[in-house]
Amino acid sequence: MPFFSIIIPLYNKETFIENTLKSVLNQRFIDFEVIIVNDGSTDASEEKVNQFKDARIRYFLKKNEGVSIARNFGIENANAQYITFIDADDYWYPEFLTTMFHTIELFPEQKIFSAAIEIETEKKVIPAQYSISKTGDCQVVNYFDASLKESVIWTSCVTIHKSVFEKTGVFDSKIKIAEDTDLWIRVGLNFPVVFTWKILARYVFDEKSVSRDQKYIFEESSFFKYAALEKEHNALKKFLDLNRFSAAIKCKLINDKVNFKKLYSEIDIKSLNFRKRTLLILPSLVLKNLIKLKLFLAHLGIENSVFR
Repeated sequence: MPFFSIIIPLYNKETFIENTLKSVLNQRFIDFEVIIVNDGSTDASEEKVNQFKDARIRYFLKKNEGVSIARNFGIENANAQYITFIDADDYWYPEFLTTMFHTIELFPEQKIFSAAIEIETEKKVIPAQYSISKTGDCQVVNYFDASLKESVIWTSCVTIHKSVFEKTGVFDSKIKIAEDTDLWIRVGLNFPVVFTWKILARYVFDEKSVSRDQKYIFEESSFFKYAALEKEHNALKKFLDLNRFSAAIKCKLINDKVNFKKLYSEIDIKSLNFRKRTLLILPSLVLKNLIKLKLFLAHLGIENSVFR
């Protein structure tokens, strides 16, 4: 039985999958299996994968049903007790698995392990910014308190003990946007996170990503399922309000006035900083220009979000 099961959901990433898979196979820690779930790609992704001849690779081809079902399929077929994910356009440094292994040894009673990431733009690579103070090379943190800037759990830089899914459930296939955040909320409600400050993975800023191409559709279920819990959980409430803020901005950009008003009414405005409160009252035309500025700055590597 391998120590790690690495799950890669794959959909039309022929430009990226080769480099991603190389970063996985070049890990210094070698006791792992790779589960590639081709979610009905229509490009040359399969051909790129077939170039690799490594007994640790397990390749599955299925019809297109979305990334959540693809990841859940990988979880169901995982042989290891520790599961980690990497998207088909992201990158691991060679010591990713080694560091995760040693961190698990240091904190054997814990179940969730994550690390810092960096963002690769067209012009520059920049480190992600986190809302917690560094107290050591790795530390046990509360997910919500630690994720008020960048989330301390990122899908391509987390290791989860398989037993966690028995308590939290897996990815919710009904949620099409931010399905990973929904799972991290359930994880955060039940488990602390061991966070390592060493940068171990890279998020590749892909302009053609599905998340940027599709028209935003507000999913009320993303918030509704936690309506009762957040009344008694201040950290969860603050975290959800930050996500409501983001959703409200997107609703304003597509002129969805009904959902914008609904989201705005549910946010504790006092919990937002001055910049966010200002953004909520700006006209959509101004916001669209700020989005253009955000993308421009991201390409220069100066800023990765105009809304932080």
